[in-house]
Amino acid sequence: MLLHVNPASGVPTYLQIETQVKHYIAAGALTPGDALPSVRQLASDLRISTNTVARAYQDLERDGILRTIPGGRTYVAENPGSFLKAERVRRLRPYARQIAVEGTQLRLDPREIMQLVQQELDALEEENERYGSLDRKSR
Repeated sequence: MLLHVNPASGVPTYLQIETQVKHYIAAGALTPGDALPSVRQLASDLRISTNTVARAYQDLERDGILRTIPGGRTYVAENPGSFLKAERVRRLRPYARQIAVEGTQLRLDPREIMQLVQQELDALEEENERYGSLDRKSR
């Protein structure tokens, strides 16, 4: 897992860490049970305070995204709960907005826009079945 922080971004460092961990989980780069670097190791790698990393990990644990074994390591929670869906929806929303705006500008009826999106979802599902990929119903 490659994390980076930008002290000049204006976003608190602990939030940058939280956001990146959530992104990795939502993207599937981190899966339930995967170990994260220790607080000391990540702080050393990023050249930041251990308190900053500890805060990020504690917030993620409080949200049910991570779990920490006392005296041990920190892992991605077995069931991060609704976080994954909420994060995926958050990431998809700008694209949905773009489709809505483009369709409206092209003077398409909202039903036509929805029908077009549904056709694309159906085509994607058919391709996934044909090639053995994960289908959207399993998530």
